[in-house]
Amino acid sequence: MNNKVSIIITGAIVGALAILLVKLGNPQNMGICIACFLRDITGALGLQQVNTVQYIRPEILGLVIGAFATSVISKDFRVWGGSSTFTRFILGFFVMFGMLVFLGCPLRMILRMSAGDLNALVGLLGLVAGVSLGTVFLRKGFTLGQAVIQNKSNGYMFPAVILILLILLLAAPAFIYFSQQGPGSMHAPLAISLGAGIIIGVLAQRTRLCLIGGIRDLILFKELYMLYGFIAIFVVALVGNILMGNFHLGLAGQPIAHNDGLWNFLGMALGGFGCVLLGGCPLRQLIAASEGNTDSAVTITGLLLGAAFAHNFGLAAGTKGVPVPGQVAVVIGLIVVGAIAFFNVYFNIKTQKSSRREVPFNDGNKGCEGSSLS
Repeated sequence: MNNKVSIIITGAIVGALAILLVKLGNPQNMGICIACFLRDITGALGLQQVNTVQYIRPEILGLVIGAFATSVISKDFRVWGGSSTFTRFILGFFVMFGMLVFLGCPLRMILRMSAGDLNALVGLLGLVAGVSLGTVFLRKGFTLGQAVIQNKSNGYMFPAVILILLILLLAAPAFIYFSQQGPGSMHAPLAISLGAGIIIGVLAQRTRLCLIGGIRDLILFKELYMLYGFIAIFVVALVGNILMGNFHLGLAGQPIAHNDGLWNFLGMALGGFGCVLLGGCPLRQLIAASEGNTDSAVTITGLLLGAAFAHNFGLAAGTKGVPVPGQVAVVIGLIVVGAIAFFNVYFNIKTQKSSRREVPFNDGNKGCEGSSLS
């Protein structure tokens, strides 16, 4: 089976599972959303106190378990990291602000579009604008530097944390929060959610499914490979929503969405800008962390802390719109991500000019470029 067929089949299965999860209890237009589900996990752990978004989402746990197992079996599991670690944390932190202002990750954006939510189309335009802006800096030499091979024990820590979360979900101790109302209380049966996550984790690990990477590769290399997967997700989910009676074309009254076009655009622009510098979307970061990439594990930590911060300080959007603090956070996020990109390129150019005047030497670093996940 060639790569193009594989990623189309992967997209079709992801789209079908998203529709199934909504049918069985997940929130409308939110069969799978990496940003929202990470946010729910922070609530379950008590890192944020909004009682409507607290649940250890089995889909996230399944994604990691499936990708980890597949990477070990296929010998893709490789422990490496140390590439601009704190910068990745900061980027992940602000990327989450953008996605919680839009109310969804790139995957949920496609699912919202497939249900007729035209606000998501505005988000897509913002995402493309953000990725396009990021590719300008990639062309000018932006890089998070080289990652190096690390002690193998480092790579097992992220899957181990996920395993602990699974135990907490099953045991449901008193200190874990479970929403009794709102989106956090809406979920498919645990076993089915976990199974769906495992299937998606296996497929995403094998195909490197990533919408950010797809848009980036189209801009830089005229390559459509990864976009085929998301086109398949959209088509299958569109058919599923129509058959289930969940397709409602329009801007107003969409489930768990607002219709403020400016902030839908800017929120996803921030998400796309930050993610292309990180080398992939939140889904891709999860898969890479499961394969032993400790830099991606740090990025996930940034996303989690960003989600907790956004909800504790009232930055996240709701169905009524985007609060002023959330608007300010997106503007600050765009400035911060822009500054990271600018100064990264500036100092890289300055270093290159300086190195030409020095005697070159080989420092023996045989790591991998850190910003290229997908």
